Amino acid sequence: MVVGDVTTGTDVLVIGAGPGGYVAAIRAGQLDLDVTLVEKDAYGGTCLNYGCIPSKAMISATDVAHDAGHAEEMGIYADPAVDLQGMVEWKDGVVDQLTGGVEKLCKANGVNLVEGRAEFAGEHKARIVHGGEGQGSETIEFEHAIVSTGSKPIQVPGFEFDGEHVLSSRQALALDAVPQSMVVVGGGYIGMELSTVYQKLGCDVTVVEMLDDILPGYEEDVTRVVRERAEDLGVDFFFGQAAQDWEEAGDGITVRTENEDGDVEEFGAETCLVAVGRRPVTDTLELDAVGLEPNENGFLETDHEARTDVDHVFAVGDVAGEPMLAHKASAEGEVAAEVIAGEPSALDHQAIPAAVFTDPEIGTVGMTEAEAEEAGFDPLVGEFPLRANGRALTHGEEDGFVRVVADADSEFVLGAQVVAPEASELIAELALAVEMGAQLEDVAATVHTHPTLSEAVREACANALGEAVHTLNR
Repeated sequence: MVVGDVTTGTDVLVIGAGPGGYVAAIRAGQLDLDVTLVEKDAYGGTCLNYGCIPSKAMISATDVAHDAGHAEEMGIYADPAVDLQGMVEWKDGVVDQLTGGVEKLCKANGVNLVEGRAEFAGEHKARIVHGGEGQGSETIEFEHAIVSTGSKPIQVPGFEFDGEHVLSSRQALALDAVPQSMVVVGGGYIGMELSTVYQKLGCDVTVVEMLDDILPGYEEDVTRVVRERAEDLGVDFFFGQAAQDWEEAGDGITVRTENEDGDVEEFGAETCLVAVGRRPVTDTLELDAVGLEPNENGFLETDHEARTDVDHVFAVGDVAGEPMLAHKASAEGEVAAEVIAGEPSALDHQAIPAAVFTDPEIGTVGMTEAEAEEAGFDPLVGEFPLRANGRALTHGEEDGFVRVVADADSEFVLGAQVVAPEASELIAELALAVEMGAQLEDVAATVHTHPTLSEAVREACANALGEAVHTLNR
């Protein structure tokens, strides 16, 4: 028996239950709007299920094992045994707890949850296709729609994901045994995070990257700290190499790359991880039906209210463009819901921090010195090295720094770059400084707990003012 098409109505239709979509749905529910949230896979989206949370769980677990096995300098001698299958099961438990929480929160806020794939069928109409034979479809009429369909990995031609020889990041986070060796195609944040994980687990990792360095978009002195630490761990890097093809070879594979001069290199390994970036998911939405068209990069362009070119359709998260960050998606989701509810709301993109969970971590917000100068400011820069921070040394860490960029005339904080343990946490204080228009003195005059890593933030601001105590002033 096939279930026929039925029609329902809603104030707000949210397509996709990732960190942008479920947050938008919950916020809209809090604002007394009738909300329907459609998800075809898993609540929490890629972030909670296959990306942010599982990768950080694996990073934390491998750090425990690696740190315990490399603490002779502290007088600790250990040889931890890692059960990767047990580690993955623990990671999955963390994911299940969080995704289950998302579903409960949505229901508690009155959100109507619908499983299926949504596609537009008119300016104020969407068709929901349910999975499974005989499940049929339904039509939902809406006043407003929020598109939050996220992104998916970019496939390199000839390197289709098969889960054995060629892995996506999702597949790499679900292995039940540590490969003896791995070629990682791509030195971006996903490639670098997972390269570090598997190298620490005892895998022999080789990274091949088309560009001249890892982590494009970050300053050279930032990436150098991370690259050198990875090299100390045993990761090998080959730059200026474009992946061409691969073939099976014995119990593993051979990956061939080519440089700009046409020279071919071969890399043997047990498996290959391809992590060259992600692209927005819009091809299943039938956007023509609602009058939308992605830009040349596949994104749906939006304004400061997360509104697309069609007034009653909003887009949030990866599908709405860079930066492709979960917390940016959530912030956009809140803004979209509030604007639909008639609330004054807008997103300040300048104050959105970014983090890379490498070893050490990277945290950035706002402008670099070069960007500030290009924008017409006279940049005033303060920096504090980790080797002068007591808490960093008690962690056994001395590589990295905190750098703050301000306007020389007003001393307003314009941006910051942090390379340090817990940089993802340290950057929050500086993001607040950028968002609220704080001056250097506001941070430098705030008493920070001792001994902590956060003291480096205060000292960097003091250094910009020529008042640092624990490092030489500029």
